Amino acid sequence: MIKSIFISSVIIFLFGISSTLYAQQISKEELIFLTPDWTGERLKDGRPYVSDEILERMRLVSLEEAWAVLKNENFKFQFEGDWQTINPDSVLVGRAVTASFMPGRPDIHRSIDHRGHNQDGRIKSQNSWPIDLLVKGDVYVVDQFGAHVDGPTIGDNLGNSIFAKTGNGIVYNGAIRDISGLKEIGSFTSYFKSYHPSHHLNNPDGALNTTLVGINMPTRIGSATVMPGDVVLGRDGGVIFIPPHLALRVVETSEVVRLRDMFGHQRLREQKYTPGEIDSRWSAEIEKDFSLWLNEHIDDLPVSRTQIQEILKKRTW
Repeated sequence: MIKSIFISSVIIFLFGISSTLYAQQISKEELIFLTPDWTGERLKDGRPYVSDEILERMRLVSLEEAWAVLKNENFKFQFEGDWQTINPDSVLVGRAVTASFMPGRPDIHRSIDHRGHNQDGRIKSQNSWPIDLLVKGDVYVVDQFGAHVDGPTIGDNLGNSIFAKTGNGIVYNGAIRDISGLKEIGSFTSYFKSYHPSHHLNNPDGALNTTLVGINMPTRIGSATVMPGDVVLGRDGGVIFIPPHLALRVVETSEVVRLRDMFGHQRLREQKYTPGEIDSRWSAEIEKDFSLWLNEHIDDLPVSRTQIQEILKKRTW
């Protein structure tokens, strides 16, 4: 009897694992399970919803500032560099929607096509399915396994659709095509690994280069691990993926650092303090001077008055 119960439990357990591993789009319940540190609002699909206000403040955060906060929280694999870019002088900020592709395999591809078309109600080719889910403020983050020749799944048609839905660009670990058309979109700030004029091949009964194996799953982008709902920050040739529960800490830390740097640089130009005094732990005198400086310039600084008031509340001077 005990043996029978044990065998039944194992079968149920294995079935649960199987349904998770082979579910092409992650369930809301599974996504909530994998993001337990987020206690705020979520989208209908279960993705953590970092507010637009925090995203807007994130635009002024440097990669170094974000990286330092994440490293201190033991998130060591959130950055990927060495990108080519569209609109390199702009900043990309948004909530991640992830997609994972693998080198094409006809039997898997046909099965996923069949379930997508007949069970999930999806239309057309697999490379468009994740794009159908995008909403304003999203960033489409794609593991395309570095595919180059005959690999691009995004050109100017899908690029226009992505931008219309999100107002953002992409982070794409592979080659894109139609780059001149993508540049014409304007604010389509994007990060990609290479360019090639070919296009992906998507016929499982003939030529086939890619198969979509996951939507809104945990995804690897180079050396970074990305979760759906992560805040994407792309600038200066690099991209960092910020866990949603750390997004507010990142922007608040950045704002304090930004203000302290402005104060320190000004006082150095005025020769009020030495470089050694500013570069090391500040004395009580400098900290008091900084608080007075914040009060005096509260309406002239690149941080909102409300945020500066919050900073002052936490200070003892």
